[in-house]
Amino acid sequence: MSYKIVADSCCEFPEGYEKDSRYERVALRLDVEDEVFIDDESFDQAKFLKSVAKSAECPKSSCPSPEAFREAYRTDAENVFVFTLSSHLSGSYNSAELGKKLYHEKYGDKNIFVCDSESASCGETQLAFKAAEWSKEGRSFEEICQKLAEYRDKMKTYFVLDNLETLRKNGRLTGIKALVATTLNIKPVMSATKGVIIQIGQAIGTQKALAKMAEAVARESVHPEEKMLMITHCNCRERAEKVKEMILEKIRVKDVLIMDTKGVSSMYANDGGVIVTL
Repeated sequence: MSYKIVADSCCEFPEGYEKDSRYERVALRLDVEDEVFIDDESFDQAKFLKSVAKSAECPKSSCPSPEAFREAYRTDAENVFVFTLSSHLSGSYNSAELGKKLYHEKYGDKNIFVCDSESASCGETQLAFKAAEWSKEGRSFEEICQKLAEYRDKMKTYFVLDNLETLRKNGRLTGIKALVATTLNIKPVMSATKGVIIQIGQAIGTQKALAKMAEAVARESVHPEEKMLMITHCNCRERAEKVKEMILEKIRVKDVLIMDTKGVSSMYANDGGVIVTL
């Protein structure tokens, strides 16, 4: 059956996907003091990171309006699959759900499934790719919705960031009872449970933290040979490639996709952050 994938702009797609009408990212707005960045094709990561680095204030994000989601759902495709970053991080999921209601009120009936990824960045990409894969296989809308929820509940997200300040100042680390001291160069290894950020380990220095993250990915993966390893990085391709090497030394995967972060992911990951999903 024909399909369209809609995701908020925390989702990364590989280069060229913006030209495919079956994929659409709905932009969040980013504010760094008085400077506004729209997380669409105009987003300039280098300029954004420079603005964040020189600002004394924490950057903020604003989720897309329900109307923006509503209009993204307008398509001749029979099925629309929608993916948002974790509802614990943003109001994007609620906005997407309201957009679905507004669509039905204005345009009538359509198969629209809104999925809280309980993740972010390449976690959304993983789910979007599965929706496309199962659609191409000819599976029914109802079956795909069920399989997406099951896949989401088993999917693992991990990350190591050089800087946790954006997450902390925006109240996204409330589940962490105690954060390690950055003055000691101790880097936490983070994961998520049902969309809530948790700490699963720590190490002295970023490289050792990345190695611990790779160990966790390999240790906790189930049937990795059937899955795609996805890695997103914020302005640190070499670091992402190293993480890939460390993981592939331990397990075999179906494929690997490495992408640079767009706006929202760059805001939370900060310069040098690495996110992994499997």
